[in-house]
Order: sequence, then structure tokens, then C-alpha cells
Amino acid sequence: MEPVTTPITDEPPGHLPTLIASFLHFDLSFMLWVLLGALGISIAESLALSPAEKGIIVAIPILSGSLLRVPLGLLSDRIGGKRVGVAMLAFLFLPLSVGWLAGTSLPSVVITGLLLGTAGASFAVALPLASRWYPPQRQGIVLGIAAAGNSGTVVTNLAAPYLATIVGWHNVLGLAMIPLALVLIAFTWMAKDRPSPATGQPVRRYLAALKHRDLWWFCLFYSVTFGGYVGLSSFLPIFFRDQYNVDALTAGYVTALATFVGSLIRPLGGYLADRVGGTRMLSWVLIGIFGTYLLGAQLPSLPLMLLLLVIGMACLGMGNGAIFQLAPQRFARQIGITTGVIGAVGGIGGFLLPTILGSAKHISDSFSLGFLVLAAGALFAYGVLQVLTTVQRGWRMSWRLSPLTEAVADVHASEA
Repeated sequence: MEPVTTPITDEPPGHLPTLIASFLHFDLSFMLWVLLGALGISIAESLALSPAEKGIIVAIPILSGSLLRVPLGLLSDRIGGKRVGVAMLAFLFLPLSVGWLAGTSLPSVVITGLLLGTAGASFAVALPLASRWYPPQRQGIVLGIAAAGNSGTVVTNLAAPYLATIVGWHNVLGLAMIPLALVLIAFTWMAKDRPSPATGQPVRRYLAALKHRDLWWFCLFYSVTFGGYVGLSSFLPIFFRDQYNVDALTAGYVTALATFVGSLIRPLGGYLADRVGGTRMLSWVLIGIFGTYLLGAQLPSLPLMLLLLVIGMACLGMGNGAIFQLAPQRFARQIGITTGVIGAVGGIGGFLLPTILGSAKHISDSFSLGFLVLAAGALFAYGVLQVLTTVQRGWRMSWRLSPLTEAVADVHASEA
């Protein structure tokens, strides 16, 4: 009788515990990434910060988190996503401790923000860790579940201001170490690297990707969409307090509403982009973002401003989905590298937004100028997209040649 043999296959089998662990890692990381923004009102009042300084303290974590995505992504390719993910969570106890015990001056808060920004690099570690366990036909749902962790911004804006009124903002940073410890234990126990992970990309491949002009256009678009989402998520509590004189709790609640809409609607942007085309969808949302900022510069009543910002957050969320519907088409053979670069460089927009709004308030004693600058940025991105898709009619058609072109380049690189 012939022995029964199991066919050998390279198809990844899936691993639910790792998927859950990746979601927890991403969710907790997003909670901590925007924590200073959620506590911005309390911190600003405690340290008597100027409008420009308020913008800086909420922008610093966004900047450091964006810049750390590529190096930590490279490191996870080489030593495993679980090891890097555990190290990231363990490291985050340091900035929380600094803010809790020594956050008594602007420099100490800035240092806390720089270190806390490490949480923002979870995108490059937790998502690939889960992705490698699942076949291509399940990547959409898997990454959708893991990336739903950006809802952590909602949790932070709901909980942090309330806790600050009870125990003070310093102690909120201390209390944040409790869920951090729980997630660290759960992640260490549940997460597992795929036994035969994909080979990591060498640094020279990242550097080669930077030569693509289109990559920088995608970075520009992502700076407006994702940068706008995370930047507003961090700065809106301060904006609502300074502009409309609402209390910290109300500012947190209305910010949570706006961020919830932006987070929830992101998959819809990708879905609609599949239906009507990514460039058309992105054009629509850029116009929506421009209109939101332009009307927001009029600083209308609080209910109308909240409605504008909810609509704007929806446009920003759908724009994120549209961009990552387009990117795999343009960079079919370099999607891992290019999305990492787009995420890192594009995230710098999240640093610029609070800085622009805070500086505008400091210079002109009004947020109007800041919103006008943001509107100009969105309009510029829309203009660039129209030039690429209308004037340069061969732009999209040339994408069909990119896999072959890059394959030939890979052969030449391997022979060099």
C-alpha cells in the first residue's frame, strides 16, 4: 500500500493569533502615538505654552514615527517582526516614564514626544508580520483587520482627556503603561513569525526606489491625506479649545467623532477607487479636502465647523484608501518597498499640519491663515494630479510597462 504523503506547498496557512496580536500592537501603538495631542490642552495649560509650542509638542511624535518606519521595517525583515515588535513595545515604557516623572518643562515634553513617536512605526512591523501568514487572495481582509488599529486614535481622544481631569496629565502617561504591559504580554505570547518569511529587501532596493519620480508624487498625495488625518487627530483638541473655548472633555469627544469617521471610511475609499478608478477618486477627495480647509478658514460656528471637519476627515480617510489602490498598480514589483517609503515620507505631512496651524495662530492670532495654507497645499496636490492624468496622457499607460521594465532592471542588478 502506497504511503500517504502531504504535498509540500509554499502557500502560507494563516495564523489567527498573530493576526490578533498584530491588531493589538497597531491599536495600542496608535493610542500612544497621538497621546500627547489628546493631552495637549492639559499640557499647554500646565506649561503655559504659546500657540506655536502647542503645535510642536503634538507634531514631534508624528515626525519621528514617520521617519522610523523604514529602518524598523528593514530591521524586521532581517531579524523577524516579532522580535522588533516586542522591542518596540518594551522601549515605549521609557518615554511614558519620562513624561510621567519628569515632564515638567517644554524640553522634557519634546523628548517624550520624540521617543513616543516610535509607536508610529508599528505600521512597518505589525502589518507585515500578519501579512506574511496569508495568501494573496486574503491580503485585503487581513490587512484591513490589522490596520483597523488606527482606531486607537479614537480611544485615546475619548479616554485621555477624561482621565486627565481626574488624575492629571502626568499620571495619564503613567496609567498608559498598564495597557502597554498587557499588550506586550499578549503580543509576546500570541505573535509568531512565519517559519519561511519572505526574503528582506536590501537597502539598495529602497534607495533605487527613490529614483522613481512617481514615488514622490504619491508621497505628496499621501502627505495631504494621511498627514491630514493624523495631524488633525492630534491637533484638533487644542484647536477646539483655543478657538471655541470648549473644555478638554468636549474637545476630546468631538475629535474622537471626527477621527472615528476618518478611520471607518478608509476602506470605502479603496472600494470606490476600484469602481471608478483611483485617480478619479483621488481627484474628488482632494477637491473635498481643499473645500474643507477653505471653508474652515472662515472659522464658522462650532456645529458647522465640526460638520466641516467630519466631512474633511471622511475625505482624508477615503484618500488614503485611493492612494493604496493606485500604488500597487504603479509599483507592481516593488510594492513593499514603495508603500514603506510612501508611508514614511508621506507621514511627514502629519508633522507639518499641527506646526502650520500652531504657527499661524502664534503669528496672526487666528487659525484662518493656517487653514488657507493647508487649502493651498491640497489645491497644489490636485493640480499635480490633473497635470499627470490630463496633460501627460501617457502617465497611466506607462504603468503597464513598469513590471517588465523593473524585471529587466532586476536581472541587470543581479548580474552586476
